[in-house]
Amino acid sequence: MIIAVLGLGTLFLFPMWKITLIAPQYPKGVTMHIHINKLGGETPAVIQNINILNHYVGMKYIEEDSIPELKYFPYVVMAMMAMGLLMAAVDKPKLYLGWAILLSLLAMAGLYDFYLWEYDYGHSLSPTAPIKIPGASFQPPLFGSKQIISFTAISLPHIGGYFAGSSILLAGLAWWQKSKLDKNETTDSTSDNSHISSERLHTVA
Repeated sequence: MIIAVLGLGTLFLFPMWKITLIAPQYPKGVTMHIHINKLGGETPAVIQNINILNHYVGMKYIEEDSIPELKYFPYVVMAMMAMGLLMAAVDKPKLYLGWAILLSLLAMAGLYDFYLWEYDYGHSLSPTAPIKIPGASFQPPLFGSKQIISFTAISLPHIGGYFAGSSILLAGLAWWQKSKLDKNETTDSTSDNSHISSERLHTVA
């Protein structure tokens, strides 16, 4: 369980998601990194380059201040980490399972929120854009690859995202192991009590 908490903490060290845009003018791709509390890329100019591309088709500029989730998500993660450590101290299997389920629900809520952000990002286009393509959508994929005009957009988890996902599995494993251990201890205790009772009956007889 403690390892699960540490895995969740890697969100503060590594990006949790990445979106790569590949085009003729960017054959190696331009990759934006999404951290739990900031946006970045493989180079400092990534966000600027993406915003320049966005300008031509009327997409919104990507700015950290316009994404409130970057401000409160870190507190949600820290609360989950503190809760996980508390549950590790109490060491009850049901608490491990509850933490895994809660983290799963938060992950799904985060992905849905990410989808809504991508939808607004790809559909809310400026009417004064230099390039207008009627009916076109520039929404990146939530997961996987998608062709957007001359661009190939690839959206995948990054290091922090994989570690955070493994935290759910580790908490589930902690629940399973602890449940099995408690069951064995209960069985052994019942067996010992039965043996003692048998010895007492034999002595009385």
